[in-house]
Amino acid sequence: MNMKKMLKEAQRLQQKMQEDMDRASEQLEGERIEGSSGGGLVTVVVNGHKQIVSVQIKKEAVDPEDVETLEDLVFAAAQSALSAAEARNNEVMEAVQSASMPTGIGGMLGM
Repeated sequence: MNMKKMLKEAQRLQQKMQEDMDRASEQLEGERIEGSSGGGLVTVVVNGHKQIVSVQIKKEAVDPEDVETLEDLVFAAAQSALSAAEARNNEVMEAVQSASMPTGIGGMLGM
């Protein structure tokens, strides 16, 4: 394959990978990932981009005399949701990258 064809093919592959990543990004934005704590007393929902979409707190979790526990529950639920979103994000992006990688190129790149 001559250099001009190789460059053209590389540009085509780069464009395809960008399109695939854009589609994956849109997919992740639409996904809802939930984290909860306190046996479901506090639930935090995030999207695949790790942005908080909603927070739900059951009445039983609210004690005006113990705000610190509620803070801990909200924090734990948010951490749970964000960790799950991070894992999902990695899973989707790895799938896009491996699908976009031409057969045999991993070996050429030392992968």
